[in-house]
Amino acid sequence: MCMPSFNFFRGLFFGSAILADLFFGTPTSAQSSSATLVLPSRYVEGLFYVQPITTKGDTFNFYTDTGGGLFIYRAAAERFELPIINIGGEGDEAFFLTSLPAFKPEAMIPLPESREGRLPVFAPAANEREAMMDFDGMLGQEWFAGRVWTFDYPQRRLLLHASNEVLKKADDRHRVVLGFKTDESGARLLNFPRIQAMIDGENLDLLFDTGATTTLSDSALSVLKDNRPAERATSFIATTTFEKWRKRHPDWRVMARAEKETGEAMIEVSKITLAGYSVGPVWFTRRRDKNFHEFMSQFMDKRVEGALGGSALRYFRVTVDYPNAVALFEK
Repeated sequence: MCMPSFNFFRGLFFGSAILADLFFGTPTSAQSSSATLVLPSRYVEGLFYVQPITTKGDTFNFYTDTGGGLFIYRAAAERFELPIINIGGEGDEAFFLTSLPAFKPEAMIPLPESREGRLPVFAPAANEREAMMDFDGMLGQEWFAGRVWTFDYPQRRLLLHASNEVLKKADDRHRVVLGFKTDESGARLLNFPRIQAMIDGENLDLLFDTGATTTLSDSALSVLKDNRPAERATSFIATTTFEKWRKRHPDWRVMARAEKETGEAMIEVSKITLAGYSVGPVWFTRRRDKNFHEFMSQFMDKRVEGALGGSALRYFRVTVDYPNAVALFEK
């Protein structure tokens, strides 16, 4: 989940009809080609953007987010002269899809395996456009579904694998099982990954969230003095756990009013244990309990306490096998 103006909810709230369509597309099987594809991507402050180039020479800029939705902004679709088709509804209930153009072989990205490869088209409200139009669209859980990916944070690369061979040869100590929402028969309903991390002596269930983003306030930047941009990857934690950590560990740094948009605080956790590794420090941004306990948890197989994002994942090369619900962490 990502940043202003929606912060945690960006990529989620597009109206009830669109929400269902963005999240509940049905993925098909993983692709069958033999090569590993290094996607044309840009890595910025712990976040991955993919930038495919069309055969005409036009470059898209998509924000990728394992905890987000799937869409292209209408302004971008119009700018690239893509066909926009209303597949049902009128007025605010109208739902539009578009098809992406052909890409250069050396600078291509895969299409979604659902909706015959088409993307929903989203037009934000006028008062939200300035904060939301810094990229052309979002490639979220529906785009990642059914495939095997590597988020290579140290090398700043995003890779798509044709198979899960890389996991078969890996050390079992550094594998983790992922949780996904399924129906009563075990069929996959949604592809928001749940992952467990040991923090402060507790195994916490968290959303695996490569798009978790914050924009720091001026006061937070003055405290950190790291000469980095205000907008950067983070992780999220529910208020109840945040306050418990603060009480137990007065030595952990806390920045009040650290987030520009919401005024929320952030806490620097000294160490987390994940997939057999202990790493740290990791910054977590506070969120209201109901954001995760109620809202996000309805899309997960279990209740989650927050989200694990780039502030923690930056230590790793992470390979995620969506079909088999497993992830491999390498350092």
